[in-house]
Amino acid sequence: MTMRFLIAGAGAIGGYMGACLARAGADVTLLARGPHLRAIEQRGLAVIGAEGDFHVHPPVTGDLAGLIKAGPADVIVLGVKAHSLTQLAPRLQPLIGEGTTVVSTQNGIPWWYFQVGESRFPGLRLERVDPGGIVGAAIDPARVVGAIVYLGAQIVEPGVIRHTEGNRISLGEPDGSRSPRCRAIAEALIQAGLRCPVTTRIRHEIWVKLLGNVAFNPISALTRATLAGMARDAGVRDIVRCIMTEVEAVARSLGVEIPITIEQRIAGAEKVGEHKTSMLQDLEAGRPLELEAVVGAVIELGERLGVPMPHTRTVYACARLLEAAGESGRATA
Repeated sequence: MTMRFLIAGAGAIGGYMGACLARAGADVTLLARGPHLRAIEQRGLAVIGAEGDFHVHPPVTGDLAGLIKAGPADVIVLGVKAHSLTQLAPRLQPLIGEGTTVVSTQNGIPWWYFQVGESRFPGLRLERVDPGGIVGAAIDPARVVGAIVYLGAQIVEPGVIRHTEGNRISLGEPDGSRSPRCRAIAEALIQAGLRCPVTTRIRHEIWVKLLGNVAFNPISALTRATLAGMARDAGVRDIVRCIMTEVEAVARSLGVEIPITIEQRIAGAEKVGEHKTSMLQDLEAGRPLELEAVVGAVIELGERLGVPMPHTRTVYACARLLEAAGESGRATA
């Protein structure tokens, strides 16, 4: 049976996933907004990139209420940044049926991390990730499949996404099991041209990505440097190494052994080349930074676990001040 996909947040990453699914003939609807929504409605969605250009015309809407008549979606992909979930999640409830699976693609520590399949702090809610528990109340964590996205994309103009690198999306059950729903979603994404392994170690993959994101993302926002630029600079490389050591200590305190070394993680970032992190892209576009779920949440865990994080705290404080300046500028614009 064909699965009905809803991409709830068809920005760069969600839009690229939706475009690939549409190209493969999947039943997929995009949720978008603003000029991007209007452009897709009028001209469709264009993807440009090293693997070839293509153009699709998937159903798109900015009004979730209009989708209720069609009934619940089989798969809802959460394509917005973590800080936007508190607004989006309650609106999705009418579209979540008995058999709906929710795929979480957010960077950082996901809101569901301690809600299911974790024994160290069962039921813990991180305030920096899910303030007030709004997301957890709206979406049953048992419906969630975790996803780690390893691809680069950006909206270069409304209705046009540039795919810059990568095409892998790892899926995994929060409790580490292998499930039919994971296999079915992975199969649909593979048919759409994406690499989609199913892992029993989704939590380990979360920390592998965090190891880099906690260090590189805020530093890139503060310096405007690319991944390769940060990795090549001796002074910045030392700061990155210190932050990664602190993140690794938090993970180990949770019982997670990160399967690569810090030097391997830095070398991997350097190999990516002159790539701008998602946080730097958000800064340059005048969008809010995904700071709390990526960095603040790890600091919050470090406080609970008694892990000192002086280097992470220093960079985080500077990035928060930068974010506050951006918010002030957006408010007066």
